[in-house]
Amino acid sequence: MGAERRAQAAGAEFRWAVRVYYEDTDATGLVYHSTYLEFMERARTEWLRHLGHGQHDLRSKTGIVFVVRDLEVRFMRPARIDQLLEVTVRITRCRGASMRFEQTVHDGETGPLCRALVEVACIDAVTLKPRRLPDFIKEGLKHVH
Repeated sequence: MGAERRAQAAGAEFRWAVRVYYEDTDATGLVYHSTYLEFMERARTEWLRHLGHGQHDLRSKTGIVFVVRDLEVRFMRPARIDQLLEVTVRITRCRGASMRFEQTVHDGETGPLCRALVEVACIDAVTLKPRRLPDFIKEGLKHVH
């Protein structure tokens, strides 16, 4: 992946860069509202990968997957085609079978464009019932929240 998709950790906050493409926009050339959620989803996936856990490996080795349980979004300013954005991920709470994240999408110039609180539940991939976060994930989270 190119520089637009690079990721880096900065203390407890994880940062991931993404470029806005034509497919991300609506008829006005502005980023479509649901695309911000896609950017945030990708950033959480890259955050998890940064901790050493790919989504596919977690499912195949432990039988767990993560699903969004609750979401609160605030849109502040629009992003436009070709902008380079930065998506941040910060864990604010970790419980037995869930994690809560604060995420923002920035353009680097005017401040936050979109902000969200996202609660993610850990569930069994087959039964779809809640499962406790594996100890190795909780251990990896100790240094990030």
